[in-house]
Amino acid sequence: MLQAFKKIFVQKGIVDLSIRVRPGASRTEVKEIMIDGSVKISIAAAAEENAANAELIRFLAEEFSVDRSAIAILSGMTARRKLIRIQKS
Repeated sequence: MLQAFKKIFVQKGIVDLSIRVRPGASRTEVKEIMIDGSVKISIAAAAEENAANAELIRFLAEEFSVDRSAIAILSGMTARRKLIRIQKS
């Protein structure tokens, strides 16, 4: 489901994602692309002590084949809605 975002990332070396997370799921996975273009992702970690953010970064790093350091949470550190930037090093 992230193919369009991956294509932008390959072409430009940077992509910003609007993400809605659902922590506490049984597994981490993309659920859907919302009508507003945001990506709904279930996270297999609790929203405690930054665990859900760490799992989100791990998941996106794997999906986009980048180091975790290439991913930044621009806004929404403690919210379910987040703005994420993935940038080639």
